[in-house]
Amino acid sequence: MESLVEARKTVGKWALTSFFEGLSAAGKLHPQSDPKKHGVEVISNIRYRDTKSKFHLLDVYRPIKRDGPLPVVLYVHGGAFRILSKDTHWIMALGFARRGYVVANINYRLAPEEPFPAALEDSCHAFQWVVEHIGEYGGDLSQLVLAGESAGANLVTALSICATYARPEPYAQLVFNTNVVPKVVLPACGVLQVSDVDRFSRIKEIPSWVVDRLEEVAFGYIGREATSKVGDTETELANPLLILESDVQPVRPLPAYFATCGTKDILIYDTKRLIPALQKHGAVAEAVYYPGEIHAFHALLFRKAAKKCWADQLRFTKKVLKADRAKL
Repeated sequence: MESLVEARKTVGKWALTSFFEGLSAAGKLHPQSDPKKHGVEVISNIRYRDTKSKFHLLDVYRPIKRDGPLPVVLYVHGGAFRILSKDTHWIMALGFARRGYVVANINYRLAPEEPFPAALEDSCHAFQWVVEHIGEYGGDLSQLVLAGESAGANLVTALSICATYARPEPYAQLVFNTNVVPKVVLPACGVLQVSDVDRFSRIKEIPSWVVDRLEEVAFGYIGREATSKVGDTETELANPLLILESDVQPVRPLPAYFATCGTKDILIYDTKRLIPALQKHGAVAEAVYYPGEIHAFHALLFRKAAKKCWADQLRFTKKVLKADRAKL
């Protein structure tokens, strides 16, 4: 029986990876996928850590015509902490850049070969790189936005904690010591707590293949033992939602958050917990839930719901950035 379960998990992972990689590759064949057709240029494979690893590369997407420094998006891709890359998520970076943002779209190390905290540690180094270098690419660091979907939503939420909480982890201190707090965080369909996978089954009955994917995320990222521990301090930042739900206060004001999720996505329950947790700490926090939509639906940009999702998050971001500039 155990071998059958493992086989089911293996096939499920292969199917999921093949679907997203195939979708990304097919999308690049479309004539409208050329960034220049949208007035965007791409500077590829910039090294943000002093290693030779392909996981420590990022791409900068930026409008070709720029009258001055532009708002910045640090984009962190999803993929269950295990799969995908900046190259599969080119469409997300292009989506922001063609609307007037300078985007740093990053790779990071993947589980299970590189479990927690590798992905977050890399994201922290990418944050530091953005602080130190994005101005060279036409970005305005005072208008910094963090965005990511699924596992990427976990990582950008954790990054915002690193920027605002006094944490003991050296990689978190890299972010905190930049003295830069992002203005906006856009976590989409986030897996915001990696531990306690069974929490979803306590809410509703879910299909076995969904349980497989959730366990795959948790076991690969923080390990089977840590998944069942309550209050495990070593993996605390893998569960940014639990930090925000706690009574521990940030030492700097939290940024504004705009979270999105489809109503057919089991991860909606994490987002529904996120908003009150943030508001408890005085943060501006909103969420929009899209009826009948599945996980990461907003990546299918041709669909009506995806277009609305993008419009909603960009409208919120523009409003926050405009209000912040008015204070200067």
